[in-house]
Amino acid sequence: MNFVEELEWRGMVHSTMPGTQEQLKKEMTSAYVGIDPTADSLHIGHLVSVMMLRHFQRAGHRPIALVGGATGMIGDPSGKSQERNLLNEETLRRNQEAIKAQLARFLDFTSDAPNAALLVNNYDWMKEFSFLDFIRDVGKHITVNYMMAKDSVKKRISGEASDGMSFTEFTYQLVQAYDFLFLYENYNCKLQMGGSDQWGNITTGTELIRRKAGGEAFALTCPLITKADGGKFGKTESGNVWLDKRYTSPYKFYQFWLNVSDEDAEKYIKIFTFLSKEEIEALVAEQNEAPHLRPLQKALAKEITIMVHSEEDYKAAVEASGILFGNATSEALKKLDEETLLSVFEGVPQFEISKSEIEAGVKAVDLFTEKTAVFPSKGELRKMFQANGFSLNKDKFTDTEAVITSENLISGKYLLAQKGKKNYFLLIVK
Repeated sequence: MNFVEELEWRGMVHSTMPGTQEQLKKEMTSAYVGIDPTADSLHIGHLVSVMMLRHFQRAGHRPIALVGGATGMIGDPSGKSQERNLLNEETLRRNQEAIKAQLARFLDFTSDAPNAALLVNNYDWMKEFSFLDFIRDVGKHITVNYMMAKDSVKKRISGEASDGMSFTEFTYQLVQAYDFLFLYENYNCKLQMGGSDQWGNITTGTELIRRKAGGEAFALTCPLITKADGGKFGKTESGNVWLDKRYTSPYKFYQFWLNVSDEDAEKYIKIFTFLSKEEIEALVAEQNEAPHLRPLQKALAKEITIMVHSEEDYKAAVEASGILFGNATSEALKKLDEETLLSVFEGVPQFEISKSEIEAGVKAVDLFTEKTAVFPSKGELRKMFQANGFSLNKDKFTDTEAVITSENLISGKYLLAQKGKKNYFLLIVK
């Protein structure tokens, strides 16, 4: 496949340097993307760059993922109004290993193919570089005027909310430029890719390669992903949407994509899946005919959940969604692991009840009125029970005289009360 054409129809190209297409047609080319290792997991903000690397490998070229151990110690000023915290080497190494494991779900690192992916860490070549050597061998090739003209620098220096820019951050583009030069000289890497906010840093690298090595290198950037309503992509009320299930459960991950707007779904399905143009066009036509069925969102959420997690995690997330929004059975509820159960019912009213009371047995009528506030009165409870409008753990429940014991608990700890179709209450035994 033609790499640039593939990215273009997917809406993944912002700018390319002249000659990039010709270079990719001429020979198998190595390209790199820099990944910030400030956490031990990628989040979905990283996924565009990762998808670019995967398309690159699928097109027969060699992707290089550069974990920015050295640059992570400095902090990229691009798009930021504040200087970031700096990390120590031990933390960076731990983060690097975790990130590589996640990237291995997208890229082939292990085959003997000539375009097998590489993972490198710029700390490995920067840690022995003395300050004097750096300013002599790298700094003298790029003028301050050239660096000051970059948008990332101009915005930080002139921004109202900014305290200015430290020398540390000012040198960031030189360190990143040297990465490109190092990869050019040692891995024959001729292309750097990244978000559109990286254009200034990337082109400083191509300029350093031209001035210091007399070589030619190229740049390709993708648009920064936005939401149709102007909100920040990849952020929820609880923060980033992570690829690591310790930070964002597969259920929450699945729900994030399932709940994007129609407009965003049409854009994201091109960027975050490998579905073909024909498949996506068919889904768009389906969506236009029956938007309430949300075929685009369902396909997007399925593809990306399986890619990042697994088919089993995807199926479990669909089942869990059915518990909250569909006619799921008590069996499906009991199959949920504790983490998913809490994710599904996050935000519903919760009550604590003592373990000793449940072990002794509590009358349903007392449990749901006096011990918890599921019902405001016993009269209302009896009315709801008689109308067959109450469920316990997804089973219809009508016996006001019944005694609730440990045998009723899900995972030995929870009771799920449901009034009508939509009013849930989670009772937690402590």
